[in-house]
Amino acid sequence: MPDVFGDPAAFFGSLLLKLPALLLAVTVHEVAHGLVADRLGDHTARLRGRLTLNPLPHIDPLGAITFVLVGFGWAKPVPVDARNLRHPVRDMAWIAAAGPASNFAVAFLGLVAFVLARRTTGVPLVTGPAAGVFLWVYRFNLALAIFNLIPLPPLDGGHFLPYFLPRQAWGLLQRLERYGPLLLLVVLLSGATRFVLDPVFHWVSEIYVALLRIFL
Repeated sequence: MPDVFGDPAAFFGSLLLKLPALLLAVTVHEVAHGLVADRLGDHTARLRGRLTLNPLPHIDPLGAITFVLVGFGWAKPVPVDARNLRHPVRDMAWIAAAGPASNFAVAFLGLVAFVLARRTTGVPLVTGPAAGVFLWVYRFNLALAIFNLIPLPPLDGGHFLPYFLPRQAWGLLQRLERYGPLLLLVVLLSGATRFVLDPVFHWVSEIYVALLRIFL
């Protein structure tokens, strides 16, 4: 994102394209968690008004400010009470998977919309700003899906671990959850996520592009 002090016009122009895409990505992600939890017996998200595509209930103020300043942000997690689930370990894995799965799907739709918008002729608003938003819908959703698959609490990938690891390892997982946010911050600040995210991002992108060539 351009520097707000170096080039304010470019900064806010970029923000206008990115902000709707980010709000869509985090909203779809959290609603997917809540919908699957609701189907599996936990209605906490529904009772708290979080099963809505209105982004306002999902916005985390600090996450929003961080996005404006450094281009990276987050939303408020949808509340899930595992005590209401019939099969807590298995169901929490399904709930965790729902978020990234929804982002993978929306990313593909965003790429389809971007390609179609760029092919539209004679409508500058569609081939320009609208296509720009669709491109960021694709990028943000795909990046969010891949990032959340990292097997580290509090990310969704960390919630898969109890389902795949033996019960004897659960004590270690509980300790990992305690320090997970700190470890995640270290990983982000060190730039280590790029070594995972970038190759996977390009690999999935190649699959999406190959599919588009078949159908479009």
